[in-house]
Amino acid sequence: MSPGGPGPAEADRGERGGVRTALAGLTTRGRSFFAAGVAAAVCAFVLGLSDLLRVGLLLAVLPLICAAVLYRTRYRVAASRHLTPARVPAGSEARVHLRMDNVSRLPTGLLMLQDRVPYVLGPRPRFVLDRVEPGGRREVSYRVRSDLRGRYALGPLQLRLSDPFGMCELTRSFAAYDTLTVIPRVEPLAPVRFGGEARGYGDGRQRSLALAGEDDVIPRGYRYGDDLRRVHWPSTARHGELMVRREEQPRRSRCTVLLDTRGGAYEGAGPDSAFEWAVSGAASVLVHLLERGFSVRLLTDAGSTVPGETADGFAGSGQETAETAGLMLDTLAVIDHSDGTGLSRAYDVLRGGNEGLLVAFLGDLDEEQATTVAKMSRRSGGAVAFVLDPDTWVREATDVPGPGGDRHAERLRLLREAGWTALSVPRGAALDGLWRQADRERSGLAASSGEARV
Repeated sequence: MSPGGPGPAEADRGERGGVRTALAGLTTRGRSFFAAGVAAAVCAFVLGLSDLLRVGLLLAVLPLICAAVLYRTRYRVAASRHLTPARVPAGSEARVHLRMDNVSRLPTGLLMLQDRVPYVLGPRPRFVLDRVEPGGRREVSYRVRSDLRGRYALGPLQLRLSDPFGMCELTRSFAAYDTLTVIPRVEPLAPVRFGGEARGYGDGRQRSLALAGEDDVIPRGYRYGDDLRRVHWPSTARHGELMVRREEQPRRSRCTVLLDTRGGAYEGAGPDSAFEWAVSGAASVLVHLLERGFSVRLLTDAGSTVPGETADGFAGSGQETAETAGLMLDTLAVIDHSDGTGLSRAYDVLRGGNEGLLVAFLGDLDEEQATTVAKMSRRSGGAVAFVLDPDTWVREATDVPGPGGDRHAERLRLLREAGWTALSVPRGAALDGLWRQADRERSGLAASSGEARV
């Protein structure tokens, strides 16, 4: 790429556009020189002073010559950008590496670089590069940080050219840009059981088959490394080759994480708002359960899920787990408030099948919405709800409790009567503490109902 020469847009404007571009690049010094030269030339003409006329012409022509020479400059410079890392949690820093290569046979003059970044990532970085020899290379870097999740475009990189006298500055832009993904904060969670759900594999009643990399239930051909004690002799005699028994097929636990994104369910905005806490909580639970071997699914109040997600959700092991977690975190990085006012669409999705464990992050609920959520627990093997207390999230901790406290307590009672393990989430609450509390309450419920823990 050659940002030193005119780009396609400039070529279409023709010579007139080129003259305007060059004159628009005059600096304050260049404009001052030009104005002083014109004034001196007019005075010389009026007063008949030839020497003053020469000085005036020199002052007026010098910035014009600098602009013309700079506009015709043909630096061939290549640029590249590298992010380390390209995906960072909110509040963490990423480093951006810029590399400039002079691919022409001529040395460059003074180069000034400026990379375009969104204002939430900090001020625009600027660098000054001295003369770059033919075939030479310069590398610079800067850091970016955002407390707000999202996808942010970095670039295009702008190259500013200046003449040695500082009379004119012209800007050339590269077309390439890169994307920085700021994902929600993920809080480490304790390995709890939730009344029998010790790990992602086992014999719980709310399970789905773990097909990837697992043994089937019929004999198969002998493979190098198989235990000879597993040889199935009747099948060996029947097929004329060694056949081994396959182990009992393990089952993979399911979990659906429901995230309430209704705009009217949350108050406030910013990195410390109630909605951001809910998004971070959903991300933490999804990553935690994936690492525990669960098949997980992300569901919103609008009934939407992660693109490419199957009916049973995502499941993986090893590198697949990391890729699945990255896909879900990328989805949560850009999730925003929905226009919906109810949770009926999510209920329609949940009642269509056997969903296993259900973990919900809910905003403010009215009576109708609380009734809809209460019915969601009927098709689940266990239901845990983190309901954000709207009263504490919109007032300071020292304020007198608001009138919404009684309504919030009533909603929690309704969910608990329907079989939910429902917890109130006050402002500034730590998810790990609530996660442990939910396990204790669910364990007490399992003990009282006679369920066995593993």
